[in-house]
Amino acid sequence: MTADFYDAHLRHWEDGEALYEAKRLANADHLYGFAAECGLKCLMKAFGMVVDPSGTPLERRDRVHVRNGEKEGTWGRYETYRSGRKAASYLLPAGDPFSDWDVSQRYAHRSCFDAFRVGLHRGGAAAVKDLVRKARLEGVIG
Repeated sequence: MTADFYDAHLRHWEDGEALYEAKRLANADHLYGFAAECGLKCLMKAFGMVVDPSGTPLERRDRVHVRNGEKEGTWGRYETYRSGRKAASYLLPAGDPFSDWDVSQRYAHRSCFDAFRVGLHRGGAAAVKDLVRKARLEGVIG
C-alpha cells in the first residue's frame, strides 16, 4: 500500500467534521491532528520531501505526527520545506495550534476535550486545508 497524503488529509478532515457536527469532540480532535499532518506532508512532498516507493518519508524527522509531545512535529518540519519560489506563498498562521495535541491522546477520556481546545485544532487543520486547496488549484500538487 502506498501512502496518499492528499487523500488521507481529505478523509481525516471529512470524518473530523462529521464527528464535530455530531458533538463527538474527542475523536474529531484526533482526526483534525491527522488531517493537518497529512495535508502538511502532502505539501512537503510537493516542496521536496523525499519519500520511498511506499510513500514513507526518507528523513526520519519527517516521520512524525503533527505534534509529538516535546518533539518537533509536522507543523514545525513544514517550514524546512517551505523555501524557494514555489513554496514561498504557502505560509502557515503564526503559532502552532497543535502545541498541546499528541497522538497518545487517543487514550484520553472524552471529558478532556472541550469546544475551545477542539476549535483551535479544527482551525489549524482548516488552515492546512486551505493551503492544500490552493496548491491543487495552482497545480503544485496533483
